Amino acid sequence: MANAPAFVCTACGARHGKWSGRCESCSEWNTIREEAPLAAGPGSRSLGAARGRTIGLSDLSTTETPPPRTLSGIAEFDRVLGGGLVPASALLVGGDPGIGKSTLLLQAAAHFARAGLKVIYISGEEAAAQVRMRARRLGLEQAPVRLAAETNLRDILTTLDAERPDLVIIDSIQTMWADNVESAPGSVTQVRAAAHELTGFAKRRGLSVVLVGHVTKEGQIAGPRVVEHMVDTVLYFEGERGHPFRILRAVKNRFGPADEIGVFEMTGTGLAEVVNPSELFLSERGTPSPGSVVFAGIEGTRPVLVELQALVAPTPHSQPRRTVVGWDGGRLAMVLAVLEARCGIPFAGLDVYLNVAGGLRISEPAADLAVAAALLSAREDAALPAETVVFGEISLSGALRPAPQTENRLKEARKLGFTTAILPEGGKTGPDRGIRRTAIADLTGFVGQVFGAG
Repeated sequence: MANAPAFVCTACGARHGKWSGRCESCSEWNTIREEAPLAAGPGSRSLGAARGRTIGLSDLSTTETPPPRTLSGIAEFDRVLGGGLVPASALLVGGDPGIGKSTLLLQAAAHFARAGLKVIYISGEEAAAQVRMRARRLGLEQAPVRLAAETNLRDILTTLDAERPDLVIIDSIQTMWADNVESAPGSVTQVRAAAHELTGFAKRRGLSVVLVGHVTKEGQIAGPRVVEHMVDTVLYFEGERGHPFRILRAVKNRFGPADEIGVFEMTGTGLAEVVNPSELFLSERGTPSPGSVVFAGIEGTRPVLVELQALVAPTPHSQPRRTVVGWDGGRLAMVLAVLEARCGIPFAGLDVYLNVAGGLRISEPAADLAVAAALLSAREDAALPAETVVFGEISLSGALRPAPQTENRLKEARKLGFTTAILPEGGKTGPDRGIRRTAIADLTGFVGQVFGAG
């Protein structure tokens, strides 16, 4: 029976069906003790009485050598990974169709192969000839990357076990199928099983695996969210089709900072890394115009300056429109409510459009004050000075809260030629070096000081 008592000799570990005074295996006396089962319930549904091996334990003071990293040579890609590729790690890369995931990973595979890693690229969506055509267009046909087009998971794992690569790229996880799972490729069960087998194989064999994942209409990786918990790093490739800029963002990283971004520009010969994103995002900005405000933000560990554009116009409809691109629509509604309730500036009967220039998506609360400045500038038809940056968080009471890493934001603004910063009181601004600070306590004071009485 599953819950029948078990008797174990404490001297030699031999198991007995009943207690006796002497162990028949080691002939020791009074060493047999009754052993409680690990779990209650029948053995078919619980662990029962069977025991496994004892695992080794260590204390918190144990020091281990950090895992060695391999640099790809693409600085923006290495930045998002946290400093390079970690052996025996699993990465998940998601993004809209046609955004450039396969192009980026093929370029990264070529760089890692030239750095000395044995790389295998397995495509489940394209034929090998199509991948070779892309490699020729990118000028990577001479890179020592091994290529295959296959979707059978058992065949893929058998090949990887024989080849023993350092890095394998699976494009994409939704096309893989395991013959022991009775469901169609791309289903939740198949995606979960394929991701589990590939990540487990990578950990046991000491190789790194990169999984490409499709995204849903909401922009989330398709399939169960448990796939994101299986891997070490989750990267999202963002960007608007009409813009040449692409943002690689780390939303989870066990080996580096999360929310780190890498900026790329799509060119005819592939993705080119952008060393100074702020300068690129502001390169198309012309003379100051109403509704245009420069926001000094922080993406991961780097400061990024980006232009926020707002348009406020009378609406011909009974219900005004609120359209947002690159920011949270709920947060826009909050800023509009605070402006009306605390400052007496109504937006009823007005359509409001907000856009983040360059295709960047902003999520930090420090953009509140810049959004409010853009809305007020568009509503009052008054442009802010060209050399001014704005940042700060707005509370529901109308008070302004200081943003983290204020000094880094100001340093980036000063480097790009900005001379004035509008920010909340109380932030750690550091020494005054060539940029004038206008510190404001609340939103009412901001409206009165920057836009007169409103």
